[in-house]
Amino acid sequence: MTSSPIRILVAEDHAVVRDGLVAILNREADMTVVAEAEDGQQAVELYDLHQPDLTLMDLRMPNLDGVEAIAQIRATASQAKIIVLTTYDTDEDIYRGLQAGARGYLLKDTTSEELLQSIHTVHQGQRYVPSNIALKLSDRLGATALTQREQQVIQLLVNGKGNADIMSALNISEGTVKFHINNILNKLNVSDRTQAVIVALKRGLARLNP
Repeated sequence: MTSSPIRILVAEDHAVVRDGLVAILNREADMTVVAEAEDGQQAVELYDLHQPDLTLMDLRMPNLDGVEAIAQIRATASQAKIIVLTTYDTDEDIYRGLQAGARGYLLKDTTSEELLQSIHTVHQGQRYVPSNIALKLSDRLGATALTQREQQVIQLLVNGKGNADIMSALNISEGTVKFHINNILNKLNVSDRTQAVIVALKRGLARLNP
């Protein structure tokens, strides 16, 4: 008597990528795709409707991003088994995805063999984080986290804003702006704003044209 196939929800906003994933998974005798989501909100709704055994979740999707979708799913289904499948490998993205409750993290340039292996591993109740991803995660965990206000300031710096612009945007004094910037430089272990912007973008702490 064979066991039931692993029921999978695929959440991916790019149709070509989604179709490719579905084709790979449906070729496997022990896997079946029960639902496909085009954005994060739909992923939450389809999870609630189908209660899949496992979900493949992209990070950047319209309406609701992958991290928030994972958090919402886990809020009502704490045992949900979710694997992040994304093009983004910055340490902040990895940290946020796993912190939200994902049990695995893969990049889209992975092989189909590794994808299938990760699904089996996570379905069996284990985590699946490749060594290169784990290394970036350890770097993130070893770094001092920015406060919410500091994250706002670094994003404005990435957007090319000066002190006066930051003062106006956040309704704070110039002295407070300088205080936050000094803290950011110390936490990122850099000596000037340009280096802070480069490190913030590399780590995924801020984004160009968010």
